[in-house]
Amino acid sequence: MQIKVGDIITATVSGIQPYGAFVNIAEGITGLIHISEISEGFVRDVHQFVEVNDKVTVKVIDFDAKTNQARLSLKALKSSPRRERHNIRGMKSESFKLGFTSLAEALPIWVEEKMKEIEGEGQ
Repeated sequence: MQIKVGDIITATVSGIQPYGAFVNIAEGITGLIHISEISEGFVRDVHQFVEVNDKVTVKVIDFDAKTNQARLSLKALKSSPRRERHNIRGMKSESFKLGFTSLAEALPIWVEEKMKEIEGEGQ
């Protein structure tokens, strides 16, 4: 099995430690989902998210071909407000130049979006 950075794969949790979860990807290929890559929020206990023998879908964030070990992420596959903030009306952050003028133009949009979000939570 060829593994490369960016791949989305399914693995089986083989062990859990306070710092993360170990997984088996394929024969002779293992990986670690570090506690910081399990969720956007604070993770007190890895067991709250995965258990031994769980099948998990993860993203490969690093792979060492010499040792056949991968660094994996669960949170990279989930949508989050932090990750979505870079996208303002379809403009990616690389193409959106910030400054006082652009902030003044974007503020009404942000306020409107937040008001809609707040109104939606109240229902």
